[in-house]
Amino acid sequence: MPNHRIIPVILLKNGRVVQSKDFKRHQVLGNPSSIVGRFSNWNADELIYLDISRDQNYDLKRDDLNFENRSSILEIIHDFSKHSFMPLTIGGGIKTIKDVEDRLRAGADKVAINTEAYNRPEFISDCAKIFGSQCIVVSIDAKKVALSSWEVFVDFGKKATGITPDEWAKQMEDMGAGEILINSIDRDGQGSGYDLELVSKVVQAVGLPVVAMGGAGIPEHFSEIIDYALPSGVAASNIFQYTENAVFEINSYLYQSGYNVRKPKIKSVTNSGDS
Repeated sequence: MPNHRIIPVILLKNGRVVQSKDFKRHQVLGNPSSIVGRFSNWNADELIYLDISRDQNYDLKRDDLNFENRSSILEIIHDFSKHSFMPLTIGGGIKTIKDVEDRLRAGADKVAINTEAYNRPEFISDCAKIFGSQCIVVSIDAKKVALSSWEVFVDFGKKATGITPDEWAKQMEDMGAGEILINSIDRDGQGSGYDLELVSKVVQAVGLPVVAMGGAGIPEHFSEIIDYALPSGVAASNIFQYTENAVFEINSYLYQSGYNVRKPKIKSVTNSGDS
């Protein structure tokens, strides 16, 4: 049985790493290249970078710390991929075959596609045929709309689609997606735990690897979602940014509790100097 993957998520907005809450409030945390180096040291299984920029203005606004500003997401990907020793998934703003190709060439191992999958479902099939399903992740943002009922939202969580997450995940599997990333809009930045039922519905709907995201606040939340829904990966953002050695600590907690995760270790004690 494959290991459950522990996956930090880095949210990138206009060149800066941010914390997200409710898909609305974004607090600046630091520089993408230095943060990815820290996660590599902590021996994370994978890393997901999601570009949530609303425009193409990429500026770190940190000339005081001698960080070189980059003018595009591709330059940023190229920079932080040099500091990464784990598989990278890159998402955000992917609309064309060239967008996928450019990100893979810049250092991504997989791409995550969200809104464009809804706008043009055949885009997923085209990408899978050209690059292989293993490269194509469909990212699903879901919001609870009634008791035990969720709806997929696109365009940064603003546009309702009328589709349930489990139905959409199955459609994307049929179109050739190789993995599903399911994110709870309601739990974003709350630290109150994953939406267990939401993730379970998606896991049960498809035969693909499913990565759960949204709501992690303590190590026990990781074991809860594994026990309840059996996702292949458990992803989180804020907890890994604010808790010292969080990847190592959560990996250790799960390993010592008997979960099927990699044996914890820290690759390096090098100070990554993130700021």
